[in-house]
This record gives sequence, C-alpha cells and structure tokens, in this order.
Amino acid sequence: MKHLLTAFLLLPLLFITSTAHAQVSLDYYLPTDITYDESVPTPEEVVGHQVGEWHITHDKLIYYMRAVAEASDRVTYHEYAHTYEDRPLVMLTITSPGNHRSIDRIKENHQLLKDPGQSATLDLSTMPVIVNMGYSVHGNEPSGSNASLIMAYYLAAAEGDEIQTILDQTVILLDPSLNPDGLQRFSTWVNQHKSVMATVTDPADREYNEVWPGGRTNHYWFDLNRDWMPVQHPSSRGRIAMYQEWMPNVLTDFHEMGTNSTYFFQPGVPERTHPLTPSRNQDLTMAIAEYHADALDNRQELYYTREGFDDFYYGKGSTYPDVFGTIGILFEQASSRGHAQESIHGVKKFPYTILNQVTTSFSTLRASVELREDLLDHMRTFYREAEQEASASSVKGIVVGDHNDRARTWHLADMLSHHDIEMYTLAEDLESGDSEFKRGEAIVIPMEQTQYKFLEAMFERRTSFTDSLFYDVSTWTLPYAFNLPFEELSQREFNSSLLGDQIETPEFPEGAVVGGRSENVYLFEWDEYYAPRALYRLQDAGVRAMVATKPFQAMTTSGVQDFDYGTIQVPLGIQDEDIDEMEIFRLMQTAASEDGLTIYSVKRGLNPSGIDLGSPSFDMLQKPETAILGGSGVRGNDVGEIWHLFDQRFHMPISIVEKDRLGRTDLARYNNLIMVNGYYNDLSDGVVEEIKRWVRTGGTLILNKSAVSWGQRQELANVEFVDRPDDEESSPRPYADVSRARGSEVIGGSIFHTRIDLTHPLGYGYNRDDMTTFRNSTTYLKPAENPYATPLRYTENPLASGYISSDNQELIGNTAGIVVSSYGRGRVISMIDNPAFRAFWFGTNKLLMNAVFFGDTISGAASN
Repeated sequence: MKHLLTAFLLLPLLFITSTAHAQVSLDYYLPTDITYDESVPTPEEVVGHQVGEWHITHDKLIYYMRAVAEASDRVTYHEYAHTYEDRPLVMLTITSPGNHRSIDRIKENHQLLKDPGQSATLDLSTMPVIVNMGYSVHGNEPSGSNASLIMAYYLAAAEGDEIQTILDQTVILLDPSLNPDGLQRFSTWVNQHKSVMATVTDPADREYNEVWPGGRTNHYWFDLNRDWMPVQHPSSRGRIAMYQEWMPNVLTDFHEMGTNSTYFFQPGVPERTHPLTPSRNQDLTMAIAEYHADALDNRQELYYTREGFDDFYYGKGSTYPDVFGTIGILFEQASSRGHAQESIHGVKKFPYTILNQVTTSFSTLRASVELREDLLDHMRTFYREAEQEASASSVKGIVVGDHNDRARTWHLADMLSHHDIEMYTLAEDLESGDSEFKRGEAIVIPMEQTQYKFLEAMFERRTSFTDSLFYDVSTWTLPYAFNLPFEELSQREFNSSLLGDQIETPEFPEGAVVGGRSENVYLFEWDEYYAPRALYRLQDAGVRAMVATKPFQAMTTSGVQDFDYGTIQVPLGIQDEDIDEMEIFRLMQTAASEDGLTIYSVKRGLNPSGIDLGSPSFDMLQKPETAILGGSGVRGNDVGEIWHLFDQRFHMPISIVEKDRLGRTDLARYNNLIMVNGYYNDLSDGVVEEIKRWVRTGGTLILNKSAVSWGQRQELANVEFVDRPDDEESSPRPYADVSRARGSEVIGGSIFHTRIDLTHPLGYGYNRDDMTTFRNSTTYLKPAENPYATPLRYTENPLASGYISSDNQELIGNTAGIVVSSYGRGRVISMIDNPAFRAFWFGTNKLLMNAVFFGDTISGAASN
C-alpha cells in the first residue's frame, strides 16, 4: 500500500509549466509502475477524450460507470434515485470478488455495529471498512466528478498486492455525481465556451462566468449540500436511503472554492464542531488528515485545515455522518471554473484540480485501510454511548402534531422516516404542558432508540455557543420549522399506552366529503397545509370560490360545525352554466383524497350563528396569476425555493421573469408579483414606474428581505427600519479581532417567536398565534403606525433557538415580521424573513400562500 502511494505521489505536476490545453493521459493521475487489466476500458475509450481535456457531461459519466461495472467483477452498478430532470444517481459498489459474494452478510454484520446488544461479539479484525466516496454535490465544482472517472478506473483495473489489500479490506461506495442536473448545466456552459485552438485564461472571459443562476444547484436551484437532513429532494432521499442501508465508516465530500485559494481538508475550526459530535470523531478526522497532509506534501501542494469551515450543521454532507457514528470529511479544491484560469498562484488548470481530488481520494483509502479497526470500533462505541446517554436522559419521549393540519404532521414524520427513526401514532388523547394532542393525529417518538443522537440534534433548543461564528445556520429545531406543537415527555409522562401503531412508511392523511354531493354549497377550512392546492385546482377549472372574513357555524349532515376565519365557500348557484356540478363534486373528492381536506356539503345558507353564507363578509377570490423576478443580482436559491413551493407542493404555475425582460413584459397578465432577496437598483425608471402603475391598479406586490428596502426607497412600501445605534466604543481594538467581531454580529440562521394575528387574511389557516420563524439577517422593521397593518410581529424576547448577539437581541424585540401597505388600489406586503427556507420550513409557507390568494382582500383601512 505504501509503495502504491509513493509511486502516485511522485507523479509530475501539471500546473504553471505546461501549455493550457495540453492533453494529459492517465499516467498524469495514476502510478505507472503497476499493471492495469486491459479488459477494463479507460475513460478515453468510452467518453472519447482524456480526463480533464473537456469537462465530463453527466451522460458520459454514466456511460463510463456502466462500462466499468460490465467489465469488472470488482464493481456493481446501482441507480438509487433520479433527479427532477430524470437523470440517474448511481452508486458503484467496489470490493473484491470474494467480498461481493458475501456482500449481504457483510452489510448485515456491519449494521450490527449499531446494536450494543450484539456488537460486542463482532470480530472487527475480520470486517471490511465501508468508505463512501461522494463527488461534486455542487454542479459547478466539477473536479470531483471528473476525479471519479480516475478512481473508478483504478479500482477496477489496477493489479498487484496493494490494490488487492484495498479491495479485501474495504467496501467502497463510489458516487460519481451527487448533483447530476447541476453538473450537466455547468459542463455544458464551460464546454461550449472553451476556445479550442487558442488559450484564454482571462478570469473575465465568458467561460469562467456563468449566467444566472449558475450550475451549483439542482433543478430548482437548491443547494443539495444543505439537504442531507431535510431530505426534500429526490436525489437526497435516495442518497440517505443508501447511507442508512450501508452506514459507512468514512464519507468523503469533494468540493471546490475560489480560484485564488489552495486546498482544504477537515478537521474544521475546532470550536465550531457541534457539541453533540463526540471528540473521538474529531480525533479520527485528524488522524486521517495526517494521510492527506503526507500525500499533498509529497506533491509540494499548499493546503490548510482548522480554519474557515466548520462541522456544525447536520444537514451538510460532511457533518450529517458525524451524528451517525461515521467520519465525514470535507475537501475543498481551488477551482479553475473552466479549463484554465489565471490565479494568484499562476494559471490554474483543470487537470491539476482533478489531480488534487484524486490525491486525497487515495489518501482517504490508505487511511481507511490502516485505521480500519479504529473506524469500526468508533461506530460500535458511538452507538453504545448513545444507548447509555438515552437511558440517562430525563426526556423519554417526544409528542408532536397538530390535529388541525395533519399534512404538516405527516411531512415531519416523512422526513424522520428517512433517517431510520422509530415512531408511533399517538394512541390516546394527551394534554402535556400547554398543548393538547389528539389520538391518531400526533406522533410519539421514544428517545431510547438507536438514533438517539440524531433525535437529540433535531429537537434540541440551543442558545449557548462556544463560538459566535457559523459557516451555515446555528439551529434547525424541527417542530419549530413545521410550526407544530410539541412536548418533551418525562419518565412519569411517557409510557407504552401512548404508543399506537408503529410508523414505518407514513401514510398521507385522507380527508372526506362529509355529506356527499352537495346541492347548494361546499365549505372547507383553510387549516390544512394543502388547502391552497385544492383551491387553485378548483379555480383552474373555472370554479368560483369565496373566503370568509369572519367565523360562523353551519348546519352540516354531521350536525352544527364551527368554521373559522379563512373558510373557503364554493356556492353552486353562482357558477357559470358550463361548469358541471358533478365535476365540482369530483374536484372535491380529489381535494379530500389528495390534499387531505375535510369538505362539508351544506344545504342551507341560513346559519345557526355568525355570518350567513350570502353575507358580504365573504370575499370573492380571483385565481392567482403570479410572477417572480429573477436574473443577475437576485438570489437564485430564494427564487428556486418559491418556484419549488408553487410547482412541487401546490401544483401552481409561477412565471420566473428576469429583470432585464421586465420592461418588455405585460404585467397586466399577473395579479401577484414577488421580489425576493436581491439587488434591484438596476431596474430602469420606466420599469419602476410600470410596477407602480400595476400596483396602483390593484396588483399585489410581495417583497421579501432586501427587496423590502428597495420597495421603501421607491415609496411603494410604507415601512420604517430600526436604526442601529452608533458604536460608542472608541478604545483601540486589535486588528486580528476584526473578522470575529464583525462575524459575531451576523445572524447566520436562528429561530424566533412571533405573534400572528389569526383574524388577518395573512393569518388564515393558523390556529395558534405563536409562530416560529427562521431568520438569517439583521434588518429589523418597525411596526406600522396603523395598528392593524402589522399582522406578524416578534415577541419581546423572541429567541427560540440559535445564536444572536446581545446587541441584536436588544434590537429585535417587538419588531415587525410583516407590514402591509396600500398603494392605490393595490397592496404591498413586506415580509422581512424568508417564508420558504430550504423547502423544509413548512410552518411559514402558508404566509406566502395567504399573500398570494388573499392579498387583494386586505382592507385598505388595515394598511399602512
């Protein structure tokens, strides 16, 4: 093994000294003093070019992985998921033919490491170590996926004692592209802009500057490296299923960073490791880092560790494994962002970036083989200690759920099910703390279970930290994300009588059409998460619908029923003649079965109490026609989150209009326009005037985050911001502290308590006025002068979980979360926080949907 690495490390460099487009052969990447099985095709023989000559496209990458698997008895090929664009995500399982013959037994024995009752009897000396090598979760960080070609070829074709040791003692799970859609988008861009005969290394060249939104993200412009815990996308769900099936001992996550950087590998900043990650994890990460350092030192490479990057958020690829007994390792290579780009270190060539990723792929394998028993023992010990901690914990169970919105409860259960969490339906009604939970409409999670550490991480409320800087968010408490009531149960409160049926695959809740086909009116409340989808389906079929602005009671076939603010009424008598009543009934049945709604057939318009069904307190609703601004300067993630919400969740069309096309777009076709976090000062005066005219004539303008500031400057949003006090500190401060001091004032992502007005159109469908919102900015809105125009505001001491500096803590209390302004006949809704964060912040999604469906119904008297 040492002979292999020595030969590999002494390979010549291709960096500043060679011509920019010089082709490199496999000899550049691999040792030349061993033989290779000629029956295994080289990458060039399958894809038609040398690795690094062109950026590999995803289709060619898959062709090669299939070819290797067909040619070698060391390799099996498995497609574990498909992307939104229907590209396959694949896993190559690579090990010795003998191990392949016993692969099921190997997997079963490996899973026993999680079971303290059986793991003590395992003979670790006979067990292979499982190494999951994942490449390029960010599509425009391509050196990883291109390196996977080299690794697949080597592991399938290399011959000799060293490779045999690797194959005998490891099972390698090679995932060549964690983000196929992004990789395809980026490779197409750089390949189509490559100068074939000449050399263009100018960083200003088009090749190195993608158009908006770029290739980093998936189809909906999400960062998939933040989705390991939320699992909101099909690629993540497939990947986590494979992870839980195998429970690897080491997981690698290959990335790129700025062109002028060097090379990073973990461990990260020690003080910013999550406290629930055992110190032994970081010790092993450091032990593996010694192998990377040796490998890169032998090639005279610059690198660094323990700076910049951390190991805190369990939703990232290199940190998620840490809470399951795996060693997750992040690698960051300075990017060429194309084929050859100038940098402060000289011309950064694409093959060189690939070589560095190959180098640390080899050093990972070497470390995994030599530390094999330590890694296996770490997982065994991790779960033994977890069992002991769970037994000692005062929290024995968690109950969570909302009987008013079963779909949100289902989504939480669905998320947890992907992480191998044991949970049950609630078997009996329960009152605990300030919450009431209904039998069958909440879930109970015992804490004394295998994945105790993951559960602890998902439900903890942490407000104290050893470090004030975070690479990503500082908290993610799941019931807060879903805005669901939850309670921790003590030994006295928790007992087996609470446990109903075990939930293995959560079943989506079914609704009903109570009373069957109506001859007069259908009613449904707005509480359920998918009520907007049901309403839009009706409107799209031409059905007229109305919303109740006051509560009432109605006589149904099941007796008198209470209906709250926001109840939707579909009266049959006002429909157009071409709208078939039987078709409306079928749409109601669809809403019950697919959207989980309970719909009531009502025969009589005269109600026992409250408003009658013909009351003017019902507002007629218009079908939403929504556009969202995009383009250069607009945060693509935020646009993508709303696009995904409309398309995937609510099956509603939304037009993404780039800013530079707005002047040529007829805004009259829309009744909603959304502007998210971004730069809008480049909109021309004419375009701004057109937006103002559109709002004046009745449009609803929904502004989010920095777009609120733009709206204020254009006098569209009648809002005021909280002024920050001047820094009175005049004493000298050390230069070395400037970054930390400024960073400590950033809110990277924390959770706060707010109060929602349940009578306001933007509060329709909510049943508790306590709403937990996610915030990652330090811009604060003053409550509106009009006392009715601030439907969402922060509490006096709002921090629920996460980090906030003392200065920001003083500023945020009692500030506004949403302010509604009037502009002519239109409304401007200013939302200071993102209501669709990373697709898993389900609890605030309805705020946005309410703005879309009901924004135009908000009274001018309740607007600023």
